[in-house]
Amino acid sequence: MLGKVLDIVWPRACEVCGRPVDRAGRHICSDCLNRLPFVPATGCCRRCGRDALGLDAEFLCEDCRTYRPHFDRAASALRMEGEAREMLNAFKFRNHYWLQDDLVDFLEATVRARFDVAKVDCVLSVPSTLFHLWDRGCTPCRVLAKPLARRLGKPCPPFVLRRKNAPKRQGRLNEAERRTNVVGTFGVMRPAVVAGRTALVVDDVMTTGSTLSECAAELKRAGAARVWCVSLVRSLHT
Repeated sequence: MLGKVLDIVWPRACEVCGRPVDRAGRHICSDCLNRLPFVPATGCCRRCGRDALGLDAEFLCEDCRTYRPHFDRAASALRMEGEAREMLNAFKFRNHYWLQDDLVDFLEATVRARFDVAKVDCVLSVPSTLFHLWDRGCTPCRVLAKPLARRLGKPCPPFVLRRKNAPKRQGRLNEAERRTNVVGTFGVMRPAVVAGRTALVVDDVMTTGSTLSECAAELKRAGAARVWCVSLVRSLHT
């Protein structure tokens, strides 16, 4: 009721175009929603989720054949293009956390389309460094993971994955540097949570997949039977 009253007194403006929002409880209007660069549910790599234009069937991409990521399957909701890039930057770097419900909508739709939700035992998030946690006041990935877990009816236990050190920022590195930069970065604090189970790991951006692969490697060392990954945005490296 309070939300409805606030929407009347202070109407929501679309995060993308600035016009009044025509979707209850959301911050992206229908027109802008229809223009977002969603990753298709078909024609994607069966391992990392990279899509290929013109393909309808699953395939195994060259990167996955070469580097063999430790996660069993990954998927992304959006391509890092146009409005999707702007939304991600606003959420991650300018604390536009009112976008949470919209972004979790995208993640939920992706998970339900690409994974067998019944087999997911827990939802985890990629942890931030202590500096980023102090700077932002929270972990953006966990801001997405907790409501996603509630919608899926799964637990989202805290303090499972942890950062053991603070590597260089991945965004400033090339492909080869990204893959080596995250080695040894993560650890598992509560192995009993994942032992023998399927974990769904949530990240905000996936580029080479090296961060999620390293998280998956540590979870499997701790006994996880299977690790699936979902990211909000997929940014293809060059």
